[in-house]
Amino acid sequence: MKLDLAALGGISADRLWLRPLGVISGRAAAEAIASGYARPLTGPNLAFSLITALGLGSDQRPVSVTSSIAELEVWIAGAGARFAQRVRDQLALLSAPRQPWAGFDLDRPILIGVLNVTPDSFSDGGQWFDTERAVAHGRALLTAGADIIDVGGESTRPGANELRPGEEILRVEPVVRALVQSGAVVSIDTRHKAVMEAALDAGARIVNDVSALTHDAESAALVARRGASVVLMHMRGEPRTMQCDPVYNSPLIEVLEFLRLRMAACIAAGIPSEHIAIDPGIGFGKLVSHNLELLSGIASLHALGCGIALGMSRKSTIARLSMGEPPKARLPGSLAAALSAIQQGVQILRVHDVAETRQALAVWRAIAAS
Repeated sequence: MKLDLAALGGISADRLWLRPLGVISGRAAAEAIASGYARPLTGPNLAFSLITALGLGSDQRPVSVTSSIAELEVWIAGAGARFAQRVRDQLALLSAPRQPWAGFDLDRPILIGVLNVTPDSFSDGGQWFDTERAVAHGRALLTAGADIIDVGGESTRPGANELRPGEEILRVEPVVRALVQSGAVVSIDTRHKAVMEAALDAGARIVNDVSALTHDAESAALVARRGASVVLMHMRGEPRTMQCDPVYNSPLIEVLEFLRLRMAACIAAGIPSEHIAIDPGIGFGKLVSHNLELLSGIASLHALGCGIALGMSRKSTIARLSMGEPPKARLPGSLAAALSAIQQGVQILRVHDVAETRQALAVWRAIAAS
């Protein structure tokens, strides 16, 4: 295919994004890389043989062109020369092995087990609201194979009201402390600086913030000062109103651009880039069609150069694509989304069903490696 510059409309060079396609894994990936037909995707275990250049045109409509890697190189040497540095920088970020995050190598899938210490969680209806039961469940998640336990005390389901930080601290602090004493690596799922600080004091090592550290102006400085790792998630609006008719020109491009800005702001605040992972925020201010675009194009997020986290487990999109199943009956759809994401190089999965996900990944990895 001959790339047509006109098809990219009025995209400025700094707003062009690359989406890897034709992703292959295991021995086939190594052979394709060695033969020059493909490039590595965050290391040698995955590779991509096709690339889509995309962005928002001058009329804010998404435009894209797809080609082989070789054709892309020819294009940027000629008609696409003004995009050359941007393309080469993104190709380098797509291919570079990721540095460890939160003490974990990202050359294998990392599982974050979800622990909601709330009375109104969408996924478990308050099953772990009691402190002793929450701690016991967190330990069970570790036994099942979770690498990290993500403790949250404020429901951020659609329509949820904001919780006072003091109440949130009462819910999560004893659970975090007990799990850390049990040897767990703990993440605190919160958007409140005071809760982050209390959890870090109790031994948490990761902050998982649905607001990407925007809810509290001082939270980024806190994370930097404490040397914590962080997950920056995209959310359109805030939980109480986020599902009130969200509109995008392109969910994928707009999420990429938001996360790029948030990464830059956090790095400027003193958070090292290797401490940052990003999350597209499935279901947070997004309709089913938006979620599908993000899931199918999630490999584009590798162009930001850090680890990618995904939370798709038990979400309502699964039910809307299927037969309206309740949250605890959405395991098959959760596994399908997880495997699709891993095939696109996503390194971190936030899940409720740890043992089942661990088994699915073990089989997938064995097939890919054989």
